[in-house]
Amino acid sequence: MKITLEQFTQLTSKVRQFLSESDREKFLQELETLQQESNQEDFWNKPDAQKKMQQVSFLQGKLSAFELIETLANDIEAYMGLDAADQEAFIVETEEKYWKLSKVFSELELETYLSGKYDKSSAIVSIHPGQGGTEAMDWAEMVSRMYLRYFERKGWKFSLISEVRGEDAGIKEVVYEVRGAYAYGYLKKEQGTHRLVRLSPFNADNLRQTSFALVEIAPLIDNLDEIVIKDSDLEWSFSRAGGAGGQSVNKVSSAVELKHIPSGITTRCREERSQVQNREKALAMLKSRLAVLEEEKKTSELAKQKGEHHNASWGTQIRNYVLHPYQLVKDTRTEIETSDTSGVLDGDLDQFIFEEIKLS
Repeated sequence: MKITLEQFTQLTSKVRQFLSESDREKFLQELETLQQESNQEDFWNKPDAQKKMQQVSFLQGKLSAFELIETLANDIEAYMGLDAADQEAFIVETEEKYWKLSKVFSELELETYLSGKYDKSSAIVSIHPGQGGTEAMDWAEMVSRMYLRYFERKGWKFSLISEVRGEDAGIKEVVYEVRGAYAYGYLKKEQGTHRLVRLSPFNADNLRQTSFALVEIAPLIDNLDEIVIKDSDLEWSFSRAGGAGGQSVNKVSSAVELKHIPSGITTRCREERSQVQNREKALAMLKSRLAVLEEEKKTSELAKQKGEHHNASWGTQIRNYVLHPYQLVKDTRTEIETSDTSGVLDGDLDQFIFEEIKLS
């Protein structure tokens, strides 16, 4: 699709206004202060050193993005100042810059909506099959792959915390730790039930089948001391983590399951090598889940005060994925839909995530 001069002008104008209203100078000053602190001899002896270095990384990324959109806007404006013949020579290069500017600018603009307490945090993503046996477990694995591809597209680092495979196919549960600026802010609205309609690959009659998978999202909280849990409210259990056989078989009970008795929340970790590491990870996940519940409670109370009330639920259906008799993915909240089901299942989720963030 050929981009018109009017489209070039509209985008660069929006970028200029955004930059003029941004906190770029404030970010720069904060970065300089933190960098000066990090150069002090005793910096790494301080308990908040790691947290401050994470903020340094965040600010550097933010400022780099500001610099990038300004450079791209300058290049496009220079192109618009050329005569017709020269514009023709640079049109392909400039259109590429237009789409790159549009993408980076959209993400920066979207982040202005992410002002929640944990929105800048990394995230913990858990995926579980609904009822339906192998069919549902296979769908849960497809959802897992979809999000892994999305993490890759965003450039986020991720690691496996726990995985329980199905007996025949798919997964019974999988949990990932996802590290990246605003990972929780982007992903938090993905929490809920994802519904699939397709011709069953596990049915001899090839019948149409409906399956469900539950996605749970929690922030990865750095300051775990702010979440206090009584030891008497915790129930620990241990088992051997599965291995590949031979020397890889785990001969000690390193896999950990932790239950918070008052809420009924259970977390598991089996991928670390030692029981101590798995205990720490399971407790961190539990505290993150409890932090989400506390934030939801506050939001619910605020909604009541405003005369609005919606029951918070982990199982709210948020998106339908139809692969038969037609191809369609539709978000039930925003009404955003696309027939590119293969693209969505390959991690192309921004159109849904961006719109839901703006709506909230």
